[in-house]
Amino acid sequence: MTSDLFKPSALHAFLSELGVRAKKSLSQNFLIDGNILDKICSLAEVGPRDAIVEIGSGPGALSERILRYGAQLMAVEKDPLFATSLERLQTEDARLKVIQGDILDCDTSSFLPKHKQKIKVVANLPYQITTPILIKLLPLYEEIQTLTLMVQYEVALRLFAEKGSKDYSSLTLFLRYYAEPISFFKVKPTSFFPVPGVHSAVVQIRLKKPPELPPEDFFAVTRSAFGQRRKMIRVGLKQIRTSEEIEAACTLSGISSTMRPQDLGFDDFLRLACALKRIPPTISSPPKPKKS
Repeated sequence: MTSDLFKPSALHAFLSELGVRAKKSLSQNFLIDGNILDKICSLAEVGPRDAIVEIGSGPGALSERILRYGAQLMAVEKDPLFATSLERLQTEDARLKVIQGDILDCDTSSFLPKHKQKIKVVANLPYQITTPILIKLLPLYEEIQTLTLMVQYEVALRLFAEKGSKDYSSLTLFLRYYAEPISFFKVKPTSFFPVPGVHSAVVQIRLKKPPELPPEDFFAVTRSAFGQRRKMIRVGLKQIRTSEEIEAACTLSGISSTMRPQDLGFDDFLRLACALKRIPPTISSPPKPKKS
């Protein structure tokens, strides 16, 4: 099973044998750093009793390392050539299952467990689909324990940002609604082939049961507020409610309407969104037509 694809020479030989090269259209940048592979498995706490779903397995360097740790692995790979080639990593006790397809199109029932054990998701994500994947996976807290993901470094900063910082955003609050950020580490561009033009980071996120407030109510508030992040929240929220309703909700939640969105923490936004939900929207009567 061993092929040491984290070594550049082994990777180049493997790609040449398949007759393929990294596809820019799929954001294929392959890890060529064995230390990073071990750090990913360590951060995800991969062990013999774990059920792991790997997204975007590519040539299989991370897949191979996960299997070495004794875990059950379901590899989801869009590229049909790479998906087929992953079968070479099959273990004697058949701990590998390969699904060829786009994770965004896959029915979650095809890779989520049919038993009580929660899975761990491990992935070197194509960076252009990071947010869609988070949107798909974060609500699945009953089936998924943690996400350990390679993402663009700037995205990691936004996911882990604290209120008041320049990286604090609606994405930060989207994550906090569904999960708790645990830790992350930076990865230099030379750890990949081809070398990307950005730094990367491996983040670990632990899913949790979300608040009782429906997500559409919470995200309407956070998106509107951060749509004009330099302005007071009473200005940004005018996209969704009237000035009178905003002031009433701020009073009810104990938040000043003159604060800016980056100064409100997750709990502040949750109180504000709950307060807005309790206040009925003002319905204006249409003007009466003039009599001729």
